[in-house]
Amino acid sequence: MTPHKILIVEDEESIVHALSSILTANDYAVLVANTGEQALALAASHQPDVVLLDLGLPGMDGIAVLRELRGWYGRPVLVVSARDQEREKVEALDLGADDYITKPFGTSELLARIRAALRNSGRRMGAQGPGGSFTVGALSIDFLKRAVSLRGEGVHLTQIEYRIVELLARNAGSVLTYDEIMREVWGPYVTDSNTILRVNMANIRRKLEDNPADPSYFLTETGIGYRMADGSAL
Repeated sequence: MTPHKILIVEDEESIVHALSSILTANDYAVLVANTGEQALALAASHQPDVVLLDLGLPGMDGIAVLRELRGWYGRPVLVVSARDQEREKVEALDLGADDYITKPFGTSELLARIRAALRNSGRRMGAQGPGGSFTVGALSIDFLKRAVSLRGEGVHLTQIEYRIVELLARNAGSVLTYDEIMREVWGPYVTDSNTILRVNMANIRRKLEDNPADPSYFLTETGIGYRMADGSAL
């Protein structure tokens, strides 16, 4: 199973260390940003499953980061802040924060809120496409477990490969343009050409297609983009 990726946005090293230790011990993959600018860059390039956002950041503060994230990042943002004034909580929630956790907090509470955010995110994503899983031919994708199997055998995908497969599966039968896939997987600030997408698609086909040169599941619409087979032609 691919571990959920969590971005910690915090400038106090002691808090970063504590959060990283808790999350790593509970099988989450951790990214760390010490400034707002770093947070936006990492969110765009890595597309984490959850952002833990402190408001008291140097330079670009957390509210500005939240406002920017909500322009393009659709996954949960949990504010983790020592600021406990109702006005600041209301402002953060109105701007799109999924939750507001006041420091200090207990480990169990933090983990429970992260689990709740991931469950809610899974339900929202499920409403946008197939439900908890998708199967076509011998290929199965479990969105909740973030697991891919072929003929019942689990197949290891990188984080990026899984995101591409998930995106195509949730839109099975529809063509997604190269730009749409790049934007959804790598974020709005991606400047690379389509080369990185083609390389990842070649790796996906090598792992999941019987004949990568003549794919059955991940189809190319020449000059446009890619499409996941929906089973009608299999």
